[in-house]
Amino acid sequence: MICSLIHPLQCGSLPGRSTADAALVLQQNVESFHRLRYKVSTLFLDVKGGFDNVESPSLLSLLCRKGVSPYLVQWVGSYLRDRTCRLTFQGSPRLFAAVSVRIPQGTPISPLLFVIYVSSLHLEVPRSLVISYVDDFAVTVASPSYRTNVRLLQKSFSALKRKASPIHIFFSVPKTELIHWRTARSNEPPCSLPVQLEDQLFYPQSRLKWLGFIFTPAFDLRSHFSRRYTLANTALATIRRLSPTGMGLPPYLCLSLACSLLAPILLYGSAMWTPPPSIMGPMSVFWHRVCRWITNCFSSTNLTCLHREACLPPLPALVRHQRRMAGLRLICSPPEINPTTASLPKSVPTFSPHRAPLMARGKITSQPYLFFNLDWRSVPDKAKNPRYRHNAITALANAAAPPSIRGLYVATCLPPPNGLPTRNPGGCSILYSPQTEG
Repeated sequence: MICSLIHPLQCGSLPGRSTADAALVLQQNVESFHRLRYKVSTLFLDVKGGFDNVESPSLLSLLCRKGVSPYLVQWVGSYLRDRTCRLTFQGSPRLFAAVSVRIPQGTPISPLLFVIYVSSLHLEVPRSLVISYVDDFAVTVASPSYRTNVRLLQKSFSALKRKASPIHIFFSVPKTELIHWRTARSNEPPCSLPVQLEDQLFYPQSRLKWLGFIFTPAFDLRSHFSRRYTLANTALATIRRLSPTGMGLPPYLCLSLACSLLAPILLYGSAMWTPPPSIMGPMSVFWHRVCRWITNCFSSTNLTCLHREACLPPLPALVRHQRRMAGLRLICSPPEINPTTASLPKSVPTFSPHRAPLMARGKITSQPYLFFNLDWRSVPDKAKNPRYRHNAITALANAAAPPSIRGLYVATCLPPPNGLPTRNPGGCSILYSPQTEG
């Protein structure tokens, strides 16, 4: 029932969906459009007020139209009507007062009711995609030019406003952000065309933050992990005051702080992307400082002994473990619930064969592709095959693949004419499998 109430590209408020899924689906579709030589742009929107704008009659009517049982509809209506609260503290009068908000925040069911209420805002437009995480929306469009993208984004925003107005949902226009995506090897100058919404101009950003991730037009990961590195350094400087050398917290409590506080701050996003070598070095040096803070070892201590004494693995091993766990979560999630799993190739074993159609899947152009997607079981070789690589989602599936099948396949998502083998720029024969999709 839940799957029919919530849009498949809504990535919040349900078990099995997360911010990582929203970012991965966004990157997957941007790369798919780039593969077909389209120009891609994304408009990031934020719902104003959120829970406070949910109309109870409209929500109950929506639940009835979607076939929810009458007793559940009555229960939701009772939950939203005649709510009271009181403050309890020493000397308080403890009198109940009426609550005037539409959906109260802080209760387990409130986010679920909100994402059901805004499920109709995911517009179905050709070469367009609307991804959301609770009240954060990302509208992505693709066309042969950025100028056309600007017009499409303005039309999409107007359509969203018309769709949201009857249910009293409004967007916070001043918080809107725009990005024009480009490939890492693009020689064209960055596009500076703005989008105009409600007589306000929004220029494209060189870097922006969405759901805690730092995005750049070319998906440069250094900006994101440099930010995580800075935040982790600040956190370590703060908690080191609790345990100066020779006194303060015992080592096992310092280890708990490192695992529960420092590691999540430093490695946020590493389950999706591998930190580039230029930032992995400073991050590893920071991790060594954390180990010395836990153990009070000398700076000249052997690193292998240091990690074993601190009961912490080296950072590259921890990143590989997180990616493998993320890949296993991806494969084990039901495709009907997780939009990232629904974007996997059909050859990946999952609970059901259901797959969501990619916006760019099946579209053939007369121009050559910028790059080709590898089969999820293959290992990329940048030296021999620079144009054959994994996309963001199949890379996680490859990380979770057993070593016995890794490297056995080298295939792309779309077969060449007549299904004949072809030859890649590196001179190696590329085998195409009709069962493989990218």
